[in-house]
Amino acid sequence: MNAREASLSVLKGLRGAGFEAVFAGGCVRDMLMQREPSDYDVATSAKPEEVMALFDRTVTVGRQFGVVIVVVDGIRVEVATFRSDGPYSDGRRPDYVRFTDREGDVRRRDFTVNGLLYDPIADEVIDLVEGRSDIAAGLIRAIGEPQERFEEDRLRLLRAARFAAKLEFAVEAETRGAIQADPGRIKSVSAERVAEELRKMLTDVNRSRAVRLMDELGLLEQVLPEVAAMKGVEQGKTHHPEGDVFEHTLLCLEQLEQPSFELAFATLLHDVGKPPTAEIIDRTIFARHAAVGEDIARKICRRLKLSREETGRITWLVRSHMRFRDVRQMRQSTLKRLLAEPYIDDLSRLIRADILGSHGDLGDYEWALARKEEFEESGEEVKPLLSGHDLMAMGLEPGPHFKDLLHALVDAQLEGKVTDRAQAETFVREWTSGGAHAE
Repeated sequence: MNAREASLSVLKGLRGAGFEAVFAGGCVRDMLMQREPSDYDVATSAKPEEVMALFDRTVTVGRQFGVVIVVVDGIRVEVATFRSDGPYSDGRRPDYVRFTDREGDVRRRDFTVNGLLYDPIADEVIDLVEGRSDIAAGLIRAIGEPQERFEEDRLRLLRAARFAAKLEFAVEAETRGAIQADPGRIKSVSAERVAEELRKMLTDVNRSRAVRLMDELGLLEQVLPEVAAMKGVEQGKTHHPEGDVFEHTLLCLEQLEQPSFELAFATLLHDVGKPPTAEIIDRTIFARHAAVGEDIARKICRRLKLSREETGRITWLVRSHMRFRDVRQMRQSTLKRLLAEPYIDDLSRLIRADILGSHGDLGDYEWALARKEEFEESGEEVKPLLSGHDLMAMGLEPGPHFKDLLHALVDAQLEGKVTDRAQAETFVREWTSGGAHAE
């Protein structure tokens, strides 16, 4: 059973019990656009307790707002009671809801393209807000008065940009004007909800278009001012014929194929350190921009309340995005360590996008990937020949220098200079006397 079949079975169950039930929202829009919906939401006249009494497995996720999840063969189907909303004191959720009819339910939704209903039994689209004509015209239009819709839930400011980018639509003039009139309202939305919209934007194929739309609507400066600061920061024409840092970043985003959120966000932020480090001598240089960018990216991740794992991956990618530049000159131990890093596949994809978004010379990138393949095919896995306990058995006093010594020993193993325990012990004696690490 697939998502449509599960939702249809729920809809038929509601109909059989005497309730009105239809498909609602994005699934109807996607069907009309001949796209495969990711899920099928059901809207009904049945109240939450009636839905829960009708089906064996239900989960209450928003019962006070009329939403119940019905589980069919392991597939979760969202069922929402027709409702109209009371005032939104917090700009996020209604203070209360009233259960109503299908027209009242449609009128409280965000955009006309998301306000369509579909009766699969009669094979009839129910359009009370001229959503079909806006789909045909390629427009994202607020239902009713735009300012009212945005005051109800200010996250809709970002959702307008996301839907317009995702569907390759334009934002209708009055709706656009309502956003541009006060984009700062987005700051009142919780960091977690903003981050979730960014996840959806940046993992969509039209991620570059979404960022540009955020900028045009005045939202980028509010949500990611560090990215907006890239505009107008010029770069050297030799390596960056494409234009300023902002245009380069958008081109990089376009080069990604089905990225994770972490990779896409790191690509968006990879040059975030350039504006504060820009210095003009005979040309514009950005000394230490990767290290500075790492610090800025960490602050952004914390501001958006991303997880520790997400933050760690994103900041490492930003810090490391220049590391293929010198791969041909690296010591073999350094190169092997780099190519064995946990996030090396994401780093490779970021570096490829960075190159294709600028000068296009993939020579160093392809050379590094060829070395990576060689190392993997060799099956070589270097384990330290000595441990900290072995060092103490040799009479060395434990301390912070043990970490540096063991790191140097592994480097020597990676380079083939040390191959057995006896050579490792000789290396340690030379290292502690100042010989092995003096070069």
